[in-house]
Amino acid sequence: KVGAAVTPVINLLRDHLLDAQILYGDETELQVLKEDGRPAQRKSYLWVQASGTGPPVRLFTYAPSRSAQTALGLYLGAAKGAALMTDGYDAYTSVAADNELVHLACWAHVRRKFVEAEAALPKAARGLEQPATQLLALIAALYACEAQAEEQKLDAVRRRQLRQDRSVQILAQIEALVLAHLHSVLPQSLLGRGLHYLHEQWPKLVRFVDDGRYPLDNNHAENAIRPFVIGRKNWLFSDSVGGAQASANLYTLIETAKANGIEPYRYLRQLFQDLPAAQSVDDFEALLPWNIKLPA
Repeated sequence: KVGAAVTPVINLLRDHLLDAQILYGDETELQVLKEDGRPAQRKSYLWVQASGTGPPVRLFTYAPSRSAQTALGLYLGAAKGAALMTDGYDAYTSVAADNELVHLACWAHVRRKFVEAEAALPKAARGLEQPATQLLALIAALYACEAQAEEQKLDAVRRRQLRQDRSVQILAQIEALVLAHLHSVLPQSLLGRGLHYLHEQWPKLVRFVDDGRYPLDNNHAENAIRPFVIGRKNWLFSDSVGGAQASANLYTLIETAKANGIEPYRYLRQLFQDLPAAQSVDDFEALLPWNIKLPA
């Protein structure tokens, strides 16, 4: 009942999210036991969306499908020309094209593949002469540039200039290394999979140098979804569709509160206290994490 009662607040959070100029997207599996027309073993999904500009929003949505049609519905109404950061799942390509979004790919996903490839090597064979190790060092150099921009508190214009001065050169080295080894290793090996993934995602991976606002990875969304994934290891499934939707709403409120620097229990306590008196859109707007008045 609580999960349903907060729906007006969730709808306002969705409106704010879709106004953002930078969006993040991800999804994870969720099992729902009682769903009409579907066996209990069938996989359903929890989708997460995060805003990168404007008020921080972390929005969770339950859906029985991981289809492109489901993804399109989640981003319907997104601001034209906004940037969408995701992993390599093909459904997001349709989302970006249909909504006229700039599609960015995640360097953290790329890095993980080469961490796995390096870890699979015998210890005696590891070293800087290995392509996986070389690529990890170059990716680390990209992140070092971003760390410098953060440390110096560079605005978007100066961050773009730093990327043009340094990151573009690093990207050229990465591209040369990928092309040198792409067809010389087995495609199904860990290194081969990493190289082919990087090559396929390349146009989306290099777009971050065009705008200082664009992120390097999808960590906003992944950090938001991690508590759900950890929790799922304990509670395993949702009993009903209503329960899954309620969970999505409550995870939205908790993770959005955290993203706004508000302790979730304090926020939920005040929200549930004020919610019964809310009647108008302005009343519900006042209950959003960045607007709500919390006691000292």
